[in-house]
Amino acid sequence: MASITLVVRPRGRPIKGLPESITVNPDESAAQIFSEIADASKFSIHRLRVTKGSDGTPISNNCDITVQQTGLRNKSAIDVKDLGPQISWRTVFVIEYLGPLLFHPIFYYGRSLIYGTSAPASDLQTLTMIMCVLHFAKREFETLFIHRFSAATMPARNIFKNSAHYWFLSGLNLAYWSYSPSSPAAQTPKSPLLTYLGIALFAIGELSNFYTHLILKNLRRPGSQDRGIPRGLGFGLVTCPNYMFEIMAWVGVTLVNRSLSTVLFFVIGGAQMYAWAKKKERRYRKEFPETYKKKRSVMIPGLL
Repeated sequence: MASITLVVRPRGRPIKGLPESITVNPDESAAQIFSEIADASKFSIHRLRVTKGSDGTPISNNCDITVQQTGLRNKSAIDVKDLGPQISWRTVFVIEYLGPLLFHPIFYYGRSLIYGTSAPASDLQTLTMIMCVLHFAKREFETLFIHRFSAATMPARNIFKNSAHYWFLSGLNLAYWSYSPSSPAAQTPKSPLLTYLGIALFAIGELSNFYTHLILKNLRRPGSQDRGIPRGLGFGLVTCPNYMFEIMAWVGVTLVNRSLSTVLFFVIGGAQMYAWAKKKERRYRKEFPETYKKKRSVMIPGLL
């Protein structure tokens, strides 16, 4: 098929070097549009937002969609917007989880300086520190080697907002109260049963959460944005069993350290996960109307 010419129009802040038009092959992937504009403007493709000039519909930087399938024809106009400096989602998650990984050892090993106490940490405080470090070390491992991201980047300015939840709630706030001499975890429990239950829930939750992430990883080919219906551990019960097992693990931590700061963290985090799970359930129903088995509970069976 003969090549077509697309009229390029700037939208928002000026883009130096933005071409007035580009020539593309209708049979090639839509990613070709981004590549042509990026080569001319010297901008990263991830910094560009391209929409159809006719109706403002976003054009996806997707290798599985052709230029012709986007509805663009010869002399069609496209609008190009500079999204500003970008940062990869993988880097975002690494930075987010780094906060708790730093704060928990700092407050645990620095108790004499921070709290002015010479008393050693209790067994429950030691368990809390181990569990929190294991959890976020697992998160870092999954970020680097397991997760595949549908979007490559996000605006760099959002890194502070995204990191606040982990650095302050599960990092500074949770660590400060967990290792304090006045913490419930500093006392010897009358019965170890809750501690054993907490350890069991944490271990089951973490291992199951990791396994569901492997299932989700295998749904998507590397470098693609294709989607599928996940099946296996927990997916027959709720939309997002990875969130269910995440909550289970944090209930386990709460039973060990008995701190309201832990409850605050996973309740706020749980509310956000519930919103994400509801959104994913709607997407599954829309994308797979004939084959997807609808779920009444998206995160916790019978409750949420």
